[in-house]
Amino acid sequence: MCSWCWAFRPSLLSLLSGLPKEIEVISVLGGLAPDNEEPMSEETCLFVQGHWQAIQRQVPKTKFNYDFWNNCIPRRSTYPACRAVIAARYQGQKFDEEITLAIQKAYYLQARNPSDYSTLITLSEELGMDKEKFELDIKSLATEEVLQQEINECRRLRLNSFPGLLLINDEKQIRINPDYLNAKTMLEKINDVI
Repeated sequence: MCSWCWAFRPSLLSLLSGLPKEIEVISVLGGLAPDNEEPMSEETCLFVQGHWQAIQRQVPKTKFNYDFWNNCIPRRSTYPACRAVIAARYQGQKFDEEITLAIQKAYYLQARNPSDYSTLITLSEELGMDKEKFELDIKSLATEEVLQQEINECRRLRLNSFPGLLLINDEKQIRINPDYLNAKTMLEKINDVI
């Protein structure tokens, strides 16, 4: 549910397809915004919409459906979406990427609220997952423990902004600055390091 991650998606896919085969890619959930049942204040709604507008200026091909702000009750709560990714993994690793994209499309293009468990459960069903298993897993203690482990791993690696890219090579940690418009710059830096 990070709008900058949504804007980065095309460049990330290009980066991933160009990586040398010996590089193992590990995705870690950063959490972003803890559970919160309170609707966003008008000030926060305007702040987030301002980010969407800034993204569209800097990454012009990025699309947002502003109907979200009228059709949904926005909450600053991204942990449910993170739990959905973990619950999806339990049904097969392929569902990690599939539900991530489904959550992004629901939020940014379809004006559906991924802070709501009902939205996430519907998305799992649309992707062909076992809905009952997903519904149990998304709210399980085991899923919460995995989420907290991943958030802690992000903090340990000092990945405090999203999207965050870190290349670990021979115990060295090299930050790769996200390039939203050109994956080549990231690939060149990675190739220089390895």
